[in-house]
Amino acid sequence: METEVLSVRVRKSLKDEAEKMGVDFKAAVEELLEGIVADKRAKAQKRAEDLRSAMGNVTVEEWVEDVKETRHEM
Repeated sequence: METEVLSVRVRKSLKDEAEKMGVDFKAAVEELLEGIVADKRAKAQKRAEDLRSAMGNVTVEEWVEDVKETRHEM
């Protein structure tokens, strides 16, 4: 597994309190980021499904043709 170093600024009082409580910063950040990414992925999937259903029975070919026509109008 490849890793990346992150550098962030947080309030000193928050960092000090978290350290006193034994917070594992790496685990906390990874858990938070995984949750955010999963949430955003789910929202994007929902939007894609909504768009698909809103398009009805439009074929890929029809969609491509409409996009090309729109570009020529500009």
